[in-house]
Amino acid sequence: MTPWNLLDLDSALRVSWAADTCSPDDQPDWVPDNPAWGHCDITALVINDVLGGDLMVGEVHFDGVQQGFHWWNRLPSGVELDVTREQFLLGQVVTAARVVERPPGRLRRWDEYLLLRERVSEHLEHLPEPRI
Repeated sequence: MTPWNLLDLDSALRVSWAADTCSPDDQPDWVPDNPAWGHCDITALVINDVLGGDLMVGEVHFDGVQQGFHWWNRLPSGVELDVTREQFLLGQVVTAARVVERPPGRLRRWDEYLLLRERVSEHLEHLPEPRI
């Protein structure tokens, strides 16, 4: 197995995001120019599979109205890693951050999660087993 670094993981995620792995709620607004859109939850789970740590979630607000939730990672070192933050091009604000337990078993977006993992794994040659 060839070793890889964080840039490799980031690049593999970015080329793996697509309309078919976007959250169904966000799919109408997904465009290739903003590929991170609608991918925060399953991306955070893939990163959690690889690097461990905590899952973080916060509320997304736009013009004072909550629009949904945003997921990212807190690594075991305490560093927070958010590779999908750039999706918020309109000035959305993420508030009320908190640590959440990884959902047990099959996820709400299980098929999209597995598809994203498979694509990332193809680029990196190997990923650890899912933390289910």
